[in-house]
Amino acid sequence: MATARWHAELAWLGGEIAADVLIEADGDHLTAVTPGTPAPPGAVRLPGLTLPGLADAHSHAFHRALRGRAHSGEGSFWTWREQMYGIAERLDPDSYYALARAVYAEMALAGVSCVGEFHYLHHGAGGVPYDEPNAMGAALIAAAADAGIRITLLDACYLAGGIGEPLRGAQLRFGDGSAENWAARVTALHDATGRSGLAHARVGAAVHSVRAVPREEIPVVAAWAAGRRAPLHVHLSEQPAENEQCLRAYGVSPARLLDEGGALGPRTVAVHATHLGDEDIRLLGTTRTGVCMCPTTERDLADGIGPARDLVRAGAVLSLGSDQHAVIDLFEEARAVELDERLRTRRRGHWTAGELLAAATADGHSALGWPEAGRLEPGSHADLVTVSLDSVRLAGTEPAFAAESVVFAATAADVRHVVVSGREIVRDGRHLSVDDVPGELRNAIETITKST
Repeated sequence: MATARWHAELAWLGGEIAADVLIEADGDHLTAVTPGTPAPPGAVRLPGLTLPGLADAHSHAFHRALRGRAHSGEGSFWTWREQMYGIAERLDPDSYYALARAVYAEMALAGVSCVGEFHYLHHGAGGVPYDEPNAMGAALIAAAADAGIRITLLDACYLAGGIGEPLRGAQLRFGDGSAENWAARVTALHDATGRSGLAHARVGAAVHSVRAVPREEIPVVAAWAAGRRAPLHVHLSEQPAENEQCLRAYGVSPARLLDEGGALGPRTVAVHATHLGDEDIRLLGTTRTGVCMCPTTERDLADGIGPARDLVRAGAVLSLGSDQHAVIDLFEEARAVELDERLRTRRRGHWTAGELLAAATADGHSALGWPEAGRLEPGSHADLVTVSLDSVRLAGTEPAFAAESVVFAATAADVRHVVVSGREIVRDGRHLSVDDVPGELRNAIETITKST
């Protein structure tokens, strides 16, 4: 890939907003970031505020098919889950590729340069493996490549339908029988991805939840991730019922159970972490376990407001995800962390705009095993996201307050230009390789849902 140069009107450089920033890359990494520089001939001009690429640290791509379909009437997380199973039953590698490619293209249009795909839909109907046991994971990796973004495939171990309960119905497609079987399958995917030289993809691990992975199996998954220095993600305490079931079955909280199984630590990310006690918060903080908040999903499913500020104060590192994709908008996720905390405490000013942008960029990439991404500095991946400042939402923004304006008022629709690993993916709000993203989303979803 040739040397490239961009000239940003404004750029967020982590601690400050700088003007007239010349950004240079050689191949897929940045080589120089120089503020206060006139635009040289040939440089691509980036009007607005340029940020590092955004990291969507928690995604279930197939949940995108539920947008709108699961928003009528009353219910809870548990009733929503039954609708999700209905979609899961109908996917195969081809239809999953088509849907995921469109979803990842939607992410690219929203400024996402890397996704953490929490993947548990592994097998065919009734849990029968495909001829290629990782066909579904391979479809997701291919979809990300064709949409132009990087992916960490977080392959999830999912063995039980609840604590002490067998898998049933659509859940049969998620299971490998044992953690040892899961490890054998994901090792094949991990090694094949490495051998193929896919620069856009890395494979990590996930414990779906303490409901879905029995106590004695958790150490196997944790050891697999530790042995490869891979990220390990886990749904944690999303619902009070999970805490109650875990306490009845094991006598400890889900966080303590994970810790006893060796599953907490700096490469682990606890997703949601909504219903935690003080001891749980201390445990996640002292082990430097990360936490991924997904506020648009947590409010959509009526999960509750997690103790994000308390967790970070205790030592956890914050990242953000769009999870079930009620919307795909990392700016909305970022500001919701602050605004939800305001509702919880009836006070303002818990997070600075810079802290929330860090969660959406550098800290999100680190959570996905890409610590070399998410910063506008030499050596980082050449990922750029330029947000227009002349939309009706952002018109009148003063340069000194550009970060605050973007975090608290921008939407995904304000993203105009996206570069991922030195390659231009979005120009003037248009995806360059997926010609009709809305059309592909519509067709993929109709194919899956037409008979539901």
